[in-house]
Amino acid sequence: MDRALLADFLRARREVLQPEDVGLPRGPRRRTGGLRREEVAALAGMSVDYYSRIEQQRGPVPSEQVLAGIARALHLSLSERDHLFDLAGHSAPRRVLGDGHVSPTMLRIVERLSDTPALVMSRFNETLLQNPPAIALLGDYTRFSGLSRYLVYRWFTDPAQRALYPVEDHDLRGRVFTSEIRAAYTADPEGTAGEIVSALLEISDEFADIWRLHEVDVTHHNDLKRYRHPALGEMELYCQRLIDPDQAQELLVFSATPGSASHEKLQLLSSVRDYAGH
Repeated sequence: MDRALLADFLRARREVLQPEDVGLPRGPRRRTGGLRREEVAALAGMSVDYYSRIEQQRGPVPSEQVLAGIARALHLSLSERDHLFDLAGHSAPRRVLGDGHVSPTMLRIVERLSDTPALVMSRFNETLLQNPPAIALLGDYTRFSGLSRYLVYRWFTDPAQRALYPVEDHDLRGRVFTSEIRAAYTADPEGTAGEIVSALLEISDEFADIWRLHEVDVTHHNDLKRYRHPALGEMELYCQRLIDPDQAQELLVFSATPGSASHEKLQLLSSVRDYAGH
């Protein structure tokens, strides 16, 4: 571990970030640029004292979990994340498409969309990041563990997932989710997608029937979709996407036609966040 270089690197990355880059208010009393140590510590989920000791070349060798938290807090790119791990004396994490490291660009966009539902998903349809409006709209998709992390798995195993859509749309949704996991399976049948598909073929006759259709392009993400919110009722929303090809992740942003009833309901999401557990 090179304590001096590690400290210099962290200070340099902290000083080039502005509060608004990470979704924090600037505040009227801020006189210098960059993030404060306490802000980085809060974003990384650690104490200010622990983070400060790293920058002061003191304390224990930070664990891989701590480094991952710092990388997220400082919005490091994959190359910068790998460099951070090297400086701390750890092997850099193996780069896996959709491994959960959300790109800095995606993070900045989501953090700035404070009043618009937005989320980042892996190529396996695992939700990696949601902003508060997206949680208010869909529920907290990041709370799941095991195979339930993946939307396609929940669709065919968890009735609560289907309650989000009108019953008459269930057939299309199932075909869409199946075609999406098929694309990931074709690219890497022995990996995560293979595990998901194998499990669903064992437990869901419905999935098996759709899987045998070999559909690969059922619909597009920017098609109009209908959602059933427990407090606001039915909403017709467009779901537009921005793709990060390096990470095989996509940013989904929900919008409605201005002036429509669904647009008005989107504006009310912040007042119904007590329903975010639905």
